[in-house]
Amino acid sequence: MRFFNTAGPIKPEMNYHIPPLDRINLHEVLQLIAQERYFVMHAPRQTGKTSALLALMDKLLTEFQTFFREHSEHWVERFQYKEAGPQLLLQAFLQRIVNSGGRIEREYGLGRMRTDLLILWPAPSDAQPNQSVQRIVIECKLLYKSLEQTVREGIEQTRAYMDRCDAEEGHLVVFDRTTGKAWEDKIFRREEGTGDAKVTVWGM
Repeated sequence: MRFFNTAGPIKPEMNYHIPPLDRINLHEVLQLIAQERYFVMHAPRQTGKTSALLALMDKLLTEFQTFFREHSEHWVERFQYKEAGPQLLLQAFLQRIVNSGGRIEREYGLGRMRTDLLILWPAPSDAQPNQSVQRIVIECKLLYKSLEQTVREGIEQTRAYMDRCDAEEGHLVVFDRTTGKAWEDKIFRREEGTGDAKVTVWGM
């Protein structure tokens, strides 16, 4: 059952909505990001600004999947610590967000746990005083165990990180470095859970 949302970002699986990126000039926004230029979204309250920024993160991670598939072997070999290579490559790819007004914190401490990347983005001007920053958690994991066990443990960690730092959205990125494995078996995107507990899982 779906219903109309009148507070906060939409949840696509629960709310009636127009796709957030259909309501902005996506081509222009991506050009500004590529040029490392600032951009600001102005619109009345509850017209989709926050939802559009969250959907933009999904779009950028989809682009990174393609980039990682095409260039990871070449780039990861350049890092001294190759296990950290995929994470560092993702951070460099998302650096465009920082240069467009946001901030990335790496290895952000949360109690006894740590998350790999925390994206901080200025909230829309009409946000509540206690919501001046939008937070997106990205947990990166290398596949050592079975895929399902890695995803299960990663989702638990990601949800804990989201709760502790009051993040609006969480992503789990699983890097599969298995030699000889086809990319078709590594690349995937799926959503686990619903509502505030939803985590988007990316395979690479």
